[in-house]
Amino acid sequence: MTKTSPHTAPVSKPAPNGKTAMIIGAGPAGLMAAERLAGDGYGVTIYEGMPSAGRKLLMAGKSGLNITHSEDLETFLTRYGTSRARLEPHLRKFGPDQIREWCAGLGVETFVGSSGRVFPTAMKASPLLRAWLRRLDDLGCTIHYRHYWTGWNDTGHAVFKTPDGADGEITATADITVLALGGGSWKRLGSDGKWMEILQNAGIKCNPFKPANCGFDIDWTDHLIDKCAGHPVKAVTLTCGDQTVRGEFVISKTGIEGSAVYAISATLRDQWLETGIGTLTLDLCPDRTLDDVTKRLSKPRGKNSIGNHLRKTLGLDATKTALIFEVTPRETLNAPTALAIIIKNLTLHIKKPRPLDEAISTAGGVAWEELDDNFQLIKRPGTYCLGEMVDWEAPTGGYLLSGCLRGILGG
Repeated sequence: MTKTSPHTAPVSKPAPNGKTAMIIGAGPAGLMAAERLAGDGYGVTIYEGMPSAGRKLLMAGKSGLNITHSEDLETFLTRYGTSRARLEPHLRKFGPDQIREWCAGLGVETFVGSSGRVFPTAMKASPLLRAWLRRLDDLGCTIHYRHYWTGWNDTGHAVFKTPDGADGEITATADITVLALGGGSWKRLGSDGKWMEILQNAGIKCNPFKPANCGFDIDWTDHLIDKCAGHPVKAVTLTCGDQTVRGEFVISKTGIEGSAVYAISATLRDQWLETGIGTLTLDLCPDRTLDDVTKRLSKPRGKNSIGNHLRKTLGLDATKTALIFEVTPRETLNAPTALAIIIKNLTLHIKKPRPLDEAISTAGGVAWEELDDNFQLIKRPGTYCLGEMVDWEAPTGGYLLSGCLRGILGG
């Protein structure tokens, strides 16, 4: 893709339809908007504050780049919670099937994992990003790195800080502006959230950032940390409020994290924000009834330790057993009926979510009422907000990236 020197003032170039588009942010949402608009005949210029594009995408690719999910579309749409109504029309036009076709068009084959998640066959993000940038170059897009957006000037032009120091401020304008500046986590990758103050000063309502798909702090004993930190807890269900998820999570030195925790994190986070208390209930034997667990625990223990008894009768591993010991009074360990209830309803009390910058993603951002159906700012016609900077959230599993890749439709 075409690059300019730091001293070159970016100028949007006319294109087949005689119009220009300015994309601010070179993450998945911005790059997809650039592709769609260039395909519609716009002259597209992309401005990115970091030295390269797609840094958070590349970070996600270190674990395989879960790009979407293969479940049926109706189930897929339920993953977007209260934002479903706003996202659904766009996801129906460019959903999981279309994303896989788009990847294939870039020469990136995909496969469905055992959990239904979709990954590039190469299990990396870099080949996809390179092919994508080549396509944008072929479409005539221009990109300017190290151009950090600082707002609009009095004439309505976008202002960018460049590497030229005090004299490195330039302005640009276009027929369409797309803001795709990310959320408020992983600042070192470019999503610093500073755009929120700019928009608020322009009279645009933004809801405060909240961590999403995050871990939580728990006051573990030193014994549990020494014994179990870094260990997975597999084949469990987690319940918070009226939400229950099945999966696995990891015990960390500070608390809990991992896929099942992320899936329930929005409910647990909101409970904590509303009440100051976050309560998570685990079922360590989700495939057994309470009666079955009670009967198995009531078998004579003989000379077996409690841990061996739990392993032999219920198949509980050392990590699950350590969790039981962590929260269970000593006298209860010898009472099969009471112990069975704990195993089926083990309660964890969280202190707080992990810090915002550690979260995989963030909720909060531009309020829905500020946007029309095509994500155009009602108070600033011709300017669109896309991706994670809008106040929606989704669990991990390909839903986050799918929501960002829907691009700019009908705009």
